[in-house]
Amino acid sequence: MSAFTATEPSAVAADNISLYRAIWRWHFFAGLLVIPFLLNLAITGSIYLFKDQIADTFYAHRHIVADTGSTLPPQKIVDAALAAMPGAKATSYREAAAGDRSAMVTVSKAGQSTLVYVNPHNGEVLGSVGSKQEFSWVVKRIHSLEYFGTWTNRIIEIVGGFALMLVVTGIYLWWPRRQTGGVLTVRGTPSRRVFWRDLHAVTGAIAGILIFFLAFTGMPWSGYWGANVNAWLTANDLGTPAAVWDDVPKSTKVTQDVVSRAGWIVENAPVPLSNTASVQSARPIGLNEAVNIMHGLGMIAGADLAIPTNETGVYTASHYFGDLGKERTVHIDQYSGKPLVDISFDQYPALGKAIEWGINVHQGQEWGLFNQLLMLATCLAIILSCITAVMMWWKRRPTGRLGVPPMPPQRSVYIGLWLIAIVFGAAFPLTGFAIVVMLLLDQTILRFVPPLKRFFS
Repeated sequence: MSAFTATEPSAVAADNISLYRAIWRWHFFAGLLVIPFLLNLAITGSIYLFKDQIADTFYAHRHIVADTGSTLPPQKIVDAALAAMPGAKATSYREAAAGDRSAMVTVSKAGQSTLVYVNPHNGEVLGSVGSKQEFSWVVKRIHSLEYFGTWTNRIIEIVGGFALMLVVTGIYLWWPRRQTGGVLTVRGTPSRRVFWRDLHAVTGAIAGILIFFLAFTGMPWSGYWGANVNAWLTANDLGTPAAVWDDVPKSTKVTQDVVSRAGWIVENAPVPLSNTASVQSARPIGLNEAVNIMHGLGMIAGADLAIPTNETGVYTASHYFGDLGKERTVHIDQYSGKPLVDISFDQYPALGKAIEWGINVHQGQEWGLFNQLLMLATCLAIILSCITAVMMWWKRRPTGRLGVPPMPPQRSVYIGLWLIAIVFGAAFPLTGFAIVVMLLLDQTILRFVPPLKRFFS
């Protein structure tokens, strides 16, 4: 009995040390891989939060006009844009959100899409920019690395999963273990490693929940996970209410193909077709009437309106910015003017509402300036966490080596890491696959190839 009681504490202590080292080692590995990408996400995300303020400051000549009272009919505004782009065809119209704002017409020519800004009071063309050169479009695509291709966007999806894991493992490493410093206080000075360690730990502990929130709410945009979750929600009637399309013919296009801004829940929902039986017996209602119908349905100023591009196309009115309660998408028959599909935020299932709310907060659109500043603070916390991680590593690294934390004394704790890989693999397949690859490399190549083992040690 005495022998048992004498060895038990040391065995428990050894297990705890092994678990701590295993998690520390993989926290280090994950951070090593994702720091450059997290910095990109945080910096571009900070910029995107204030895209409207930036546009009004640096591109005021396109966005701000003098409010002189009455405005031109929508068709005249579109005609003015087309006159400035000979041979082009109008594909969408965004009316002015207020008297001092410009209207925007999207035109297409030779497969290229251009945004044309027009003064709604006098029809003056204020400027134009390619849709893929517009400031917020470029920032958002660099943010997701979609700007550089599909495979880089998949990297960001993996990084998002790793960010979630970094928060969870970071909280474990931070958790107080009889120490007083480095929990909510920072010890030492910038010349000492403990300063950077404590600053890293305290920053993560305070902002961890918000960082986790940002990472998780960014996942719906990911090309693989997000697309599959969207499809699964729709198939199980947990996303877009499928019943609203029961009585209308559907095209092969989806909502994001025809509007520049659409809610995540409806972006892959099918676009209905206008009543083709009316093609011979009725004339199109025209843009002016479509805008009047849009207003009559309660769509607020500043909404987008996609213009039909063929005989079976529809007008698609979409409002997706600011107050979630006003998020709405309406498809209008171009001949009868009848709303074929009218779906608003209130119609989303509970899970769909939760995802849209998370996305809205992620983008800083839910509570105005407070939301923007809260997400900015989170982005700055991510940047600080990356900088402190690099400084902490730099001060402890051995000369000429990477300085990876040592493997734990008891290799059995890696069973737990395999379980983590399985959990993350089930939730986020690309991240789970990356974890499995890292585990295999760590337990084979880095363990048995002497030059690599020395370099990483």
